[in-house]
Amino acid sequence: MQTKTIQEQLRKFAKDRDWDQFHNPKNLATALVCEAAELAEIFQWMTPKEAVECMGDPETAKALRYEIADVQIYVLRLADKLGIDLNKALQEKLRINAEKYPVSLAKGNAVKYSRRKG
Repeated sequence: MQTKTIQEQLRKFAKDRDWDQFHNPKNLATALVCEAAELAEIFQWMTPKEAVECMGDPETAKALRYEIADVQIYVLRLADKLGIDLNKALQEKLRINAEKYPVSLAKGNAVKYSRRKG
């Protein structure tokens, strides 16, 4: 489904419930952080191996799908409220990241660009 189509559905969902009055950028950003924390909480005490294999458990997989969807809902609503074209922003950010992290310096290396030597 296209980003704009989903944003239209979310806009209608909020409007039908008279929630648009609460969907200002500050509230949406706060809600986004809360949902991201709920997502992180699922992984909180897992080992790295358990985290990789967690989708094998139906209940965990369902919880992850729903929390990731909640995060995406708030990202989409926030971008919509701020007039940000997400597809355009993503393409621009990918280009910027490619410049910050050229393959020759970043391949197999998790060091942030600002901490790289040389």
